Amino acid sequence: MPRIENPDRVVIALGGNALGDTPAEQIAKVRAAAPTLLKVIGMGNEIIITHGNGPQVGMIQNAFAVANEASGGKYPKIDLPECGAMSQGYIGYHLQQAIGAAMHRNFKRWHVATVVTQIEVDPDDPSFQNPTKPIGAFMTKEQADAELAEHPDWTIVEDSGRGFRRVVASPEPKKIVEAPSILNLLDDEFIVIACGGGGVPVVRDYSDKGCYKGVAAVIDKDMAGELLAEDCRADMLVLLTAVDHVAINFGKPDQVDLEDITTEQAKEYLAEGQFGKGSMEPKVRAAIKFAESRPGRTCIIGSLEKADKAISGKSGTRIHM
Repeated sequence: MPRIENPDRVVIALGGNALGDTPAEQIAKVRAAAPTLLKVIGMGNEIIITHGNGPQVGMIQNAFAVANEASGGKYPKIDLPECGAMSQGYIGYHLQQAIGAAMHRNFKRWHVATVVTQIEVDPDDPSFQNPTKPIGAFMTKEQADAELAEHPDWTIVEDSGRGFRRVVASPEPKKIVEAPSILNLLDDEFIVIACGGGGVPVVRDYSDKGCYKGVAAVIDKDMAGELLAEDCRADMLVLLTAVDHVAINFGKPDQVDLEDITTEQAKEYLAEGQFGKGSMEPKVRAAIKFAESRPGRTCIIGSLEKADKAISGKSGTRIHM
C-alpha cells in the first residue's frame, strides 16, 4: 500500500445488519460492503474494522449443542469464549476475502489481516453479580432445569413468556490484550480486522501465574470499538448501522434526524431517554466517550451504504466536543 503522508486513522464498526444471519448471506453482504470500505481508504484514511457477532455466536453454540445431544455426548458443547473466538475467525475470513475481491477489481494490492482479540475485564465488575445479557436459544422449563443441573454456575431466567434463556454479564472493557499486534500491523500498512463481537472477555488467572482465561460474558461491541479506537490512536470512530442518522422522537410524527451535535447535547438526549437501550443508546454512549477522550476526535453514526459520505460530512450524525 503506498504510504499517505499523515493519513487519518479511522475505526469502522460494522453493525449486525452488515453481516446477515447465515454464512451465505454474510458472504453476500460483506462482498457488497467491501467497495465502500475501499472508498474510505481511497479518501486518504487508514482503517481498522470491527464488527458484531451475535447471530453467528448463537449459530455456533446451537450447532454444538445439537451435535452433543444427537451424539449422546460424544461431541462436546462449546461455551461462550470459544464460540466468540470461532466467530471472530470465520467472520474475519469472510471480510478478508471480500476486501481482497474488491481490491482485485480495483487493481489494489493492499494487505488485510484478522486478529482474534481478547479483551481484559475486571473480575469484580458489578455485572458479574447481576448478569442480564441473554444468549443462546430459548428453552423449556425442563431444558432449563437440566442445564442448571449440569452447570450450577449459570444464570437462566424466564424471558417475557417466550421461554427460558441463559443470561451472562456484560462487563466494561478495560484492556485490549492484542493491542501491540494491532498497532504493528497498522504501522506495516495492513487493513486490520479486530475486536469482533466486542472481543473475547478474559481475566487474569492468578492460580496460573497470572495468565489470561476466558469468561462467559459479552462485551458491548460499541464500547469495545471505542476502546479499539482509543488504543489505535484513531482520529475518527464510525459506527455503522441500519439507519442514516441518529434521531430524536424516533418513529413519531415529529421525528428529527440529527446531523451534528455536541457531546453535551447527546448527554441531554440520553437523559431524556431518546435512544433505544438495546440499539442506539450504546452507540451514542460510545460516541460520547470517544469524542471526549481527546480534543479533535469525532464519532459518526450512520449507515453502511453511505459510509464514505458520512466520513466526508454528507450523511450520518457527527458527535464531537
